[in-house]
Amino acid sequence: MTHAPRPAAGSPQVWTGRASNRIQWLFAAAGAACVALGIELAVDQPATTALAPLVMSVVGCLTVGLLILFLTVAFTHVQVRVDREGVYVRCGHIGLPRRRISLDQVSGAQLDPSVSPRSWGGWGYRWRPEKGTAVVVRRGPGVVIDLGGGHLFTVTVDDAEGAVQAITDWLRLHSVPVTGTSAR
Repeated sequence: MTHAPRPAAGSPQVWTGRASNRIQWLFAAAGAACVALGIELAVDQPATTALAPLVMSVVGCLTVGLLILFLTVAFTHVQVRVDREGVYVRCGHIGLPRRRISLDQVSGAQLDPSVSPRSWGGWGYRWRPEKGTAVVVRRGPGVVIDLGGGHLFTVTVDDAEGAVQAITDWLRLHSVPVTGTSAR
């Protein structure tokens, strides 16, 4: 059994956090109801029903239901990890969509105490020209990561202050030149 090396004394720790939105499960239930309606239409129709409208209804209900299910279940929660390599963001139960941001791409991070789905156009993976990209699963505190060149990435997460501190600590560690080693 191998173990990951422990960080040196005084080096930053790996930070993990998450945020969730239980209201998304209500939308998922609506999607499941659409899928159930599509199945019910396909299975329990009298022989006198016209085929084209039936097929369109079944396909429509199944498509809308599955789309709602995927989009809501994908954003019921978000997981964030900050370590010596960078920032990792995974959404939902299957981890999609996901984003990896290398520390080499990060110029800084700050706390946004009031990220709002309304200001981003809703829940989910969002892009606004004036604000950058975001993963918004609930209203509340979030981390705004400066990617340089005016590009920002925002993610809502519990203990956003801890995430900002971890990113700042890792950036500080990366910016210090390595001493005590010699090239041979």
